[in-house]
Amino acid sequence: MLVVLTCTVQGCPTPKVTWKSYFAICIVFVLLPSLSLYVCCLYFSGIQLHPSHTVDMKTTNDKASITLGAVYKEHEGVYTVQLRTHDGIKEHSAFVYVTDASAAVLGGPASPLALQVCDVNKDYVFLSWQPPSADGGSAVEGYYVERYDLSQGKWVRCNVHIQKMCHYPVFGLKEGATYQFRVRAVNKAGAGRPSKATEPIVTADPLEHTRTMGWTITITKDELEGEVKVPFPPTNVHACEVSDTYVVLSWTEPEPRGREPLTFYVERSLAGQNSWELASLDMVVRSPRFPVFDLVKDKQYCFRVRSVNKYGISDPSEASKPISFGKQQAVPAPPHSITVMRDTDTSVELEWKEPREKERILGYYIYYAETGTQDWKTVNNKPITKTRFIVHGLKTGRQYVFRVKSVSRAGNSMYSDESPSIRVKAAINVPSAPSAIALLLCTGSEMVLGWRAPARSGGNPVRGYYLDKREKGKDTWCEVNVKPVRERQLKVCNLTTGHFYQFRVYAANAAGVGKPSEASEAFLCEKWTMPEPGCPYDLEVRDVRNDSVVLLWAPPLYEGQGPVTGYLLEMSQGEQSDNWTTINDSSVSGLQEGQTYRFRVSAVNEAGTGWASLPSEPVIAQTTTDNKNIEIGVDDDGFIFLSYETNEKECVWSKNYTEPIDASRAQAQNKNNRSVLTFMDPSEEDLGLYSVQMSDNLDESSSYDFTDEVIALKSGWQVEVSETGSVRLWLQTESLSNAAELRLIFNDREISSTPHRKINFDKAKGLVEILFDQLSREDEGSYTAQLRDGRAKNQCTLVFVDQSKSLIICFVFQGPYFQEYLSWSVTEECELVMKCKVLFTFHLQSNSSYKRIDQGVRTRPGSSTQKVWLEILNPTESDKGKYTLEMFDGKETHTRCLDLSGQGEWKSGKNRAHVTKGLPDVVAIMEGKSLCLTCFIEGDPTPEVCWLRNDKEIASQDQFVVTKEPKCSTITITNVNPEDSGKYSIFVRNKYGSDTVDVTVSVYKHGEKLPENAVMMS
Repeated sequence: MLVVLTCTVQGCPTPKVTWKSYFAICIVFVLLPSLSLYVCCLYFSGIQLHPSHTVDMKTTNDKASITLGAVYKEHEGVYTVQLRTHDGIKEHSAFVYVTDASAAVLGGPASPLALQVCDVNKDYVFLSWQPPSADGGSAVEGYYVERYDLSQGKWVRCNVHIQKMCHYPVFGLKEGATYQFRVRAVNKAGAGRPSKATEPIVTADPLEHTRTMGWTITITKDELEGEVKVPFPPTNVHACEVSDTYVVLSWTEPEPRGREPLTFYVERSLAGQNSWELASLDMVVRSPRFPVFDLVKDKQYCFRVRSVNKYGISDPSEASKPISFGKQQAVPAPPHSITVMRDTDTSVELEWKEPREKERILGYYIYYAETGTQDWKTVNNKPITKTRFIVHGLKTGRQYVFRVKSVSRAGNSMYSDESPSIRVKAAINVPSAPSAIALLLCTGSEMVLGWRAPARSGGNPVRGYYLDKREKGKDTWCEVNVKPVRERQLKVCNLTTGHFYQFRVYAANAAGVGKPSEASEAFLCEKWTMPEPGCPYDLEVRDVRNDSVVLLWAPPLYEGQGPVTGYLLEMSQGEQSDNWTTINDSSVSGLQEGQTYRFRVSAVNEAGTGWASLPSEPVIAQTTTDNKNIEIGVDDDGFIFLSYETNEKECVWSKNYTEPIDASRAQAQNKNNRSVLTFMDPSEEDLGLYSVQMSDNLDESSSYDFTDEVIALKSGWQVEVSETGSVRLWLQTESLSNAAELRLIFNDREISSTPHRKINFDKAKGLVEILFDQLSREDEGSYTAQLRDGRAKNQCTLVFVDQSKSLIICFVFQGPYFQEYLSWSVTEECELVMKCKVLFTFHLQSNSSYKRIDQGVRTRPGSSTQKVWLEILNPTESDKGKYTLEMFDGKETHTRCLDLSGQGEWKSGKNRAHVTKGLPDVVAIMEGKSLCLTCFIEGDPTPEVCWLRNDKEIASQDQFVVTKEPKCSTITITNVNPEDSGKYSIFVRNKYGSDTVDVTVSVYKHGEKLPENAVMMS
């Protein structure tokens, strides 16, 4: 795996760049202002390293990068780039996750990590490692240890039986040989991938250097001990490692030992007996270490060691203290009390409490899944040593749960309990500081100040501003306003003429008051009498792209001797350049991609050009990933919409940049991580420039020129049936160009002409025709004509449905004329049918709700060549009221009304499923209590019952308990919390109809004010 970390740096003089990592790796770049040379230093655990075949460091212009060519889980951690200049130090960090490769066998575990070699001797080493985070679906049973002799060139397994603990003594190595080691985890599916191999180590006597005495003349102990023949016995025999499956013996070589090479015999006896036997058998022991595996559990042994050379065998050493296998080390307990807190729109912060027994814990593994699923994923593959961690890379708006494992040499713990579910959304912070305070008007005793909005709102709309003032030369600031002002300007009264004043401003939102702006320049309190206008203010830069930006501003409050007749726009290239160039339009184009610009604007009247506004913040002409484009489309119901990807962040739509959206013309809502602005009935009134801006990032915005985007329809779908049974479907638009395109969609697939169905498209007349020789069952369904002519487009849909051998056609006619007035009837299936005879366009509206009635689950507007009707399925008492049919011919509206109030019960109303009593409109309950909602129902046959939360069905689980009886149903919510707030509904139905009743549940904390009109629940 290859990992490249890159960052862009700026500074004067050129900064010193330092890379740091969580595991103590640093890369230092020294950038000289006048030279292209640089010095790179890499540190690992305080030891300087150098570029190698796996580590590459580069710096080009204003970018510094580090490339890791061979990445393992041991490299996971936080990398920090540090910039050093004369002005100070700046840092930026990023956490690099290293994921496991695919399993070696299906269901196999991941690879262990952090393999270390210690206690290296002539024929013995001791290994330790950490367990993997992923077990492949079944518990890790143990580990295989493998060694690689560089002289032989192959991997050989060291242990026959799997080793359960994460440490192992390797014995029987060749002295002076070079080895590498690796470990594999094993579960019931098999052995997983191997760990990262250790660095090569050479087996040797670790005490060899201690046998050298003196510095100028070298005399070895072997020379001093030349007369020693038979060696002395070793001393200090003891167990240096104790496990439940082995013990490792250690001793001190004899002193003096002689100059001949030594080996050792190891003997053992049951404690309390004097029956010694050879423990090393035919093994040659060259190091003062010896692992013993074949002891009997729960029995104690004493050991002694003899030294051996070519002259003979020494006497035995003193016996060790009684030694036995240790108790099996238990896996640790899992962490507990996991809390989750919002961080950013792609991350959350976790915190947990460590278990009571924590001495042997090496760290923690974190896992996450989307709420309601069991698709658990691993967050980190290297144990985290702290009990707090920020999980990155989550999807905005999704809900997640988390759990944690403890890690030790004995293995991983069980999973902790799941955390509470959390929706990923940026935490609310205070807004950043406003900027660009400008004097807009001065009367001699009053000043009007304006300022620029904060660049970041903190994830919550700015609710107001506070202004402070002070006289020039004084240190004390005084409040101007106690109550916040919503507008970005404020009149300051009771000032002294001839004095200089400075100002600063704070922004506030629901999270609190942010930091103050920088102090303004000192403004002289003197009445303005100049003939030129004052400065424009509130200069904004929108829609930043590679070669263009859009400028917006507010006109000056002081116009001078005459009205403002125009504006002078200027720009400068660079962050601090005073070389200003005049531009001609507020939509600035022709910029150079990647260059930095500033802008300012001045008002002009007949007396001349007034003061310039404060320059805008520096802007880089570059289309960033945040600046996406607005897309236009037509939804399934034929409505035109504009959409913008927001990732569920808050945004604001406007027309012509300043006008708010008329709710009667268009409605904005969030759908699938996008903000969608849907036009209810688009016309010329809706044409204009539409823009969207993110509430928390004013730099992220986009606009769309919604001009001549709609192909005007002269007629929607029309149906003609001949006496011979042939059918003609047609619609007509305005005249189209030769480049116009038509797509006909039938039941979600595109169709073309066939012998049975002929399609004609006359572009000059704007006529679309579908001709059928004879209709059949296969022709039933939805027909949609999608038209495009340049940027203009439109869509029209016709639905054929054959019900009881009569064809129902849902479409739009042209021109109003009634032949029969609106009447109503109820069918034997308890369906309400309202109809009239008409030849023209219809709009159906219910005065009871003041909403247009469209095709829905229970409402079916329809028409034929002579009639228009509204069909209501499962009518209820709430459907009573006054209904109005409206038809518009382009000049005036024609209406017909039918009052269905007080018409008595619908047929079969007593048998229809309905809720009789039980739920108020709003209930309130304190956090931590249990809520019980009970509804009484009637209907014959007995209705089916379903409870819903926010229009989604609730399944019985630990927190929600649903009981159903013939005449009533109850839902109990245990241990409620604020996230349980929302709309709850009960839905009942039988063959005669259905009914739904809603209740709003509000969970409040102790001490909070109850919602109005809420029923208090205990």
